[in-house]
Amino acid sequence: MRFLITAGPTKEYIDSVRFISNASSGKTGHALAATAIKKGHEVTLISSSDLQPPIGADFIGVESAAEMFKVVKENFPKCDCLIMTAAVADYTPVKKSKTKIKKSKSDLILELKPTADILAWAGKQKHEQPAFALRASSGRRATGNQQRIVVGFALEDKNLRKNAEKKLKEKKLDLIIANSPDAIAAEKSAVEIKTPNGKWQKIAKADKTIIAEKIIALIEQLQNKS
Repeated sequence: MRFLITAGPTKEYIDSVRFISNASSGKTGHALAATAIKKGHEVTLISSSDLQPPIGADFIGVESAAEMFKVVKENFPKCDCLIMTAAVADYTPVKKSKTKIKKSKSDLILELKPTADILAWAGKQKHEQPAFALRASSGRRATGNQQRIVVGFALEDKNLRKNAEKKLKEKKLDLIIANSPDAIAAEKSAVEIKTPNGKWQKIAKADKTIIAEKIIALIEQLQNKS
């Protein structure tokens, strides 16, 4: 299979030196990329993380949500599966100052606008274009009726399953991985996973490489059923 994986936070610049971001480390996305490569798949990794990309990945570095969306759109037609682990900013400044904003005694008000919803876009697009040819590792080729697999993550601090299931349905995903803020930048995490018609599967707290192995295995099962 050909995987397209996003990882890390995005940086939405306020001025020439300051930006809005979040605490995502990119560890899960990089672990997924490394696991997929280890299992013989091809990987394009789109990341804003400072982590070293795994050997064998086709790495594309980005910073902003807009940059990530542009690169995803360019590479989506060539993938069999998109995994959106990146913590993409929900908002970006309406206007970026070209120079550093000087400190003053007055309050500073920032006007923000929503960023593009990359995951929702991918969920709609998966039906419209035939999937790219499956690689030699699968021994098969995709047909025009075979759609891409789109996987999303849901970080929730309350109503985890309810909110994740809503995201799964509304964005037309094939798999949702839900976790809590405790997973941010941690070496280990616990996740809950669901397909549209399946039951919730809970994976107890484990190293992110182990979580990645279970997720890639589930994606392979979905691919084999298609």
